[in-house]
Amino acid sequence: MANQKQPTNTGALATLVLVFFFWGFIAASQSIFIPFCKHNFSLTQFESQLLGSAFYGAYFIGSLALYIISSLVKYDILNRIGYKKGIIYGIWISVAGALLIIPSANAHSFAGLLAAYFVVALGFSLQQTAAQPFAIILGDPSTGSHRLNLAGGVNSLGTTLGPIIFSVFLFGQVGGDASLATVTNINNLFLIVACVFAAVALFFTFSRLPAGKDDDRFEGSFKASRSLILMTVLIGVIILIGQLTSIEKLPLLIVTLLVVVGILVYSNSAAVKNHDKWGAMRYPQLIYGMLGIFLYVGVEVTIDNNFGALLREPGYLTISGLDESKISKYVSLYWASLMIGRWTGAIGVFNLSEMGKRIATIVVPFVAFGVALFVNHLYSGDVSDLYGYAGFVAVAVAAFFFGQQKPVKTLLTLALLAGLFILTGVLSSGIFSVYCIMAAGLCNSIMWPCIFSLGVAGLGKFTSQGSAFLIMMILGGAVVPPVQGAVGDALGSTTGMHYSYIVAVVCYVILAWLALRLKSTLKAQGLNFDEQIGGGH
Repeated sequence: MANQKQPTNTGALATLVLVFFFWGFIAASQSIFIPFCKHNFSLTQFESQLLGSAFYGAYFIGSLALYIISSLVKYDILNRIGYKKGIIYGIWISVAGALLIIPSANAHSFAGLLAAYFVVALGFSLQQTAAQPFAIILGDPSTGSHRLNLAGGVNSLGTTLGPIIFSVFLFGQVGGDASLATVTNINNLFLIVACVFAAVALFFTFSRLPAGKDDDRFEGSFKASRSLILMTVLIGVIILIGQLTSIEKLPLLIVTLLVVVGILVYSNSAAVKNHDKWGAMRYPQLIYGMLGIFLYVGVEVTIDNNFGALLREPGYLTISGLDESKISKYVSLYWASLMIGRWTGAIGVFNLSEMGKRIATIVVPFVAFGVALFVNHLYSGDVSDLYGYAGFVAVAVAAFFFGQQKPVKTLLTLALLAGLFILTGVLSSGIFSVYCIMAAGLCNSIMWPCIFSLGVAGLGKFTSQGSAFLIMMILGGAVVPPVQGAVGDALGSTTGMHYSYIVAVVCYVILAWLALRLKSTLKAQGLNFDEQIGGGH
């Protein structure tokens, strides 16, 4: 192969990052949409979390279906049609889902709304599966992680703006009255979303983007596929039992967690004894990585999805609790915290001196924080109560320096720090507690590349397959939030949501343990990946 550097197709990359923006925009907006649905459909906290379960469950189902079908036909379907067409088809699926939300809202059907949201995310699943490798091939492979970091930064901009814009459409303004939110508001919002998606799909269709195909041979693994299908069936049975019986939801959710962990651990154990037809699952680092992605996405989403309920809890931030329409600036800053970290992580894209990188690592986070404050100020006016959050940004900067861009050290440091932030938030109240909950986003910001790079390390020809399995574990976003919601319901209406955040603390403790397990596993294989920097989410 030639060693000549391939220039980045900047025009194509600029077009591609639009897709990353909308993933973040819709995903982060759930924190506004969930409380709205809870109020208007008279749902419990657990039931309200089903919106997130439908959304993130679609990622798992979509990725698994694509993998299984490719295994059956013995070629990579996405590679056959090309990444560009994969993105276009995925966007049109999301258009259909957005339009289906309108009749569901008119019929006041929460089940219909869940189904429509599932279709939206099914399209996102196909888009994400295609877009991440597409970003890699738009330039030299050695700088692929930099392009993903840049795309991740744009994704985070979407997560920052999403809650604010959703709040404006649902409530008339960021500080508006929640009682003014009507079916018409939902119809107008998702009609606009569908039109924007359609415009992006048409833009992609008629743009001069490369088709985006590669010559990698598809690596099937019958036994790994069987394990993943079994996991899906068992989770489906548990959901069915939960819907058809009066069994408490929390025990069923705990069983779901045990099913995921049990099947992955068993699969790796069996694969180690006999590699035949297990593919990438023979590698313990992949299993640890899959569990890591499951928990990382789960905890990132559960903090957000339950944040609205926490802010509405009487006595937490205010005596009577916040109205749904007034929580958006806090939710927006939580997601902006991920933007702060990801913009900092993208500094490596630029050819700076060591001193320049150090200065940028200090300056960029505060610039990103300033952007977040400015955006919130435009929509909600007074943001003076957010100024004190700068102290938490400073702590995160110190943690970034301490991690030294080493995957294990960074993951361990940020997991422990996030757990400490959340625990402090659980043991306190008022604006300081809100800061602590939001600060977990600063730690979450660069966990994905750490887990991902460690999980696929040393997989050789199974790297592509391992990557697909890791993306499937976005499933955590469908399972962990309902667990916290059920814990909140079980603890009661007064302080239940506040203390339910101990679920997030447990997730971070396990993530810290997984960092140590990944280090020892890779070291045993002669791999020192604390010298490697991963890609972006």
